Amino acid sequence: MPEKEKLRIDKYLWAIRIFKTRTLAAEACKAGRVKLDGNNTKPSHEVKVGERYQIAKGPERKVILVSGLLENRVDAKKAVDYYEDITPVEQTTTFKSMFHAPVLKRDRGTGRPTKRDRRETDELKDTFFDKPEEEEH
Repeated sequence: MPEKEKLRIDKYLWAIRIFKTRTLAAEACKAGRVKLDGNNTKPSHEVKVGERYQIAKGPERKVILVSGLLENRVDAKKAVDYYEDITPVEQTTTFKSMFHAPVLKRDRGTGRPTKRDRRETDELKDTFFDKPEEEEH
């Protein structure tokens, strides 16, 4: 793919597959979810090799380092060559740990939960999300 000298941040984030559409990338920039050195960026900001961006996409937080400019969208295997994911390990693990919460489902057709069912559900949630208490000696 040919590299350009001038490239907008919204187009770059779309091309490296951080966002599904260029419109979503532009909206993220406008909403302040794409930052360069802690400062918000506009969708028209020109990307330069070596810049570091902080991107918030839902609960996920990423820090990427631009290693090349990519004008057109390519497959994911090639897109990885144009940026370096330098997200700290602590942020990566906290995002993944969110998916280890219990999934509480009721069988279809069982109707509304009774007061007893609700109490059991609340107790299960409370015990799961509480931190283990330290023993006092």
